[in-house]
Amino acid sequence: MEDLLDVENKRMADSLASKVTRLKSLALDIDKDAEEQNRYLDGMRFSGMARSGRNNRRLLLAVSTALILIFFILYYLVSRAGT
Repeated sequence: MEDLLDVENKRMADSLASKVTRLKSLALDIDKDAEEQNRYLDGMRFSGMARSGRNNRRLLLAVSTALILIFFILYYLVSRAGT
């Protein structure tokens, strides 16, 4: 009876060791992939976005100003049409 339990225990331990090995390999692959993606994103950020940051702010300011002006013009026209 005890031998049967030992055999079963060793089989389950081997199965667990196999699963742990697969999980470790998967975790290392995920880590490697995340590092590669971070390097890629860092390269993109500094090549395009850093240079165009000032232009993006100017564009945002222009669009915001235009929307505010359009709002006031429409408000004026609606208030004039109501009177």
